[in-house]
Order: sequence, then C-alpha cells, then structure tokens
Amino acid sequence: MAARIERLVTVGMFGAGRPGLPPEGVELENNVWLVGDDEQVLIIDAAHDADAIVRAVGEREVLGLLLTHGHEDHINAAVATAQALDTHIYLHPSDLFLWQEFYGDTPPDFELSDGASFMVAGVDIATVHTPGHTPGSVCFVASGLGTVFSGDTLFQGGPGATRWEYSSFPQIVESIRTRLFTLPGAMGVNPGHGDSTSIAAEQPSLEAWLARG
Repeated sequence: MAARIERLVTVGMFGAGRPGLPPEGVELENNVWLVGDDEQVLIIDAAHDADAIVRAVGEREVLGLLLTHGHEDHINAAVATAQALDTHIYLHPSDLFLWQEFYGDTPPDFELSDGASFMVAGVDIATVHTPGHTPGSVCFVASGLGTVFSGDTLFQGGPGATRWEYSSFPQIVESIRTRLFTLPGAMGVNPGHGDSTSIAAEQPSLEAWLARG
C-alpha cells in the first residue's frame, strides 16, 4: 500500500487568560497531518483534540509525533495523544520554553535537529530548521510525496506571524528563502492552518512580503 497524506482539522480554544485576548481565548482551526499507509503512520502536530487524532489513526502503528513548533495550539493534545497511541514526541529544543509554558516539567521525549530523518511507509521525511515564527520552528520535507509540511512558517499568501519578542520577521523570510524556496516549485505546502499551496505559488510574493514587513 502506497504512502498517503491525510488531513485532520481540529478545533479548539487558544490563549485563554492571555493579555489582549478574551478571557476564554479565541477559537482556532488547526491542521493535523497523518503520513503513512494502512499499517503505520507519523503524526505531524497534535492540536486540540486527542480523541479525534486517535480515531483518525485507527489501528495503525504510530512511529512518532512530530511537532512543527512549540505554540500551544500545535502541542495542546500532544501528551494525551502520545499516551493513547504509545508513541514518542519530537520537538526542536529551541522551543522547549514554549512547551514548558503549557506542560511544565513534563518533557517531550526526543529533540528534533536539522536534518533528522524519519521513515514511514517507505517515504523519508526530513526535518528542516526554519526559525522565525519561533526559534525552534521546523518544517518536514517528504520529497517522495512531493510535499513539505510547513507548520506556521509558510502559508498560502505569506509567512507566519512574528509578533512575539522571540520571533523575527527577517529570520522567517530568510528561512523561507533559503530552506523552502530552494525546494522544487511543484512541491506542495501543507501548513498548520488553512488551505494547502505550493512553493511555486508563493515564490512571487516574496518581494511583497518584504515591502509589507
């Protein structure tokens, strides 16, 4: 059975109690990506609803839970999902401070590093460090499936937000320019929120992003 990509959209609240947001937070839709076949799967991000993720996995063996970055809405179902599916959580160490804001002293299982590789259903998934949105943001390149999972680094229409003190607009643009826009133009881009796009579709927007700042 050939490897395939499945998109699960989960909905939940983000930012409860944070300054500038309603007390209950704001509602967000997130993409959770499953990559694999009928026997095994990797999960990319774990947002809001562990039960929904577990149902989407079904009886398949879960080879790992890969996190694109440490923001609450991408990790808030990670521990419950990993426990339910008996798998390991991977996060870049530069985002450990964000993980700790949500989970305290309960650590992820393993550190992600630039170039780390995962194999699922005969497909290699390579980790690419793309800081800017957060210091530890990464993307996952599945060349065999013609896809990059971009988290909150690259969306349809532009880069992810850089409004936090630990974020950097010049850095996210550099990450996109040097780590993502060097990928084949036909490669699909599956982000952490919203619709998918492609490298070629986003490349012409670079100068507009720089002008907008």
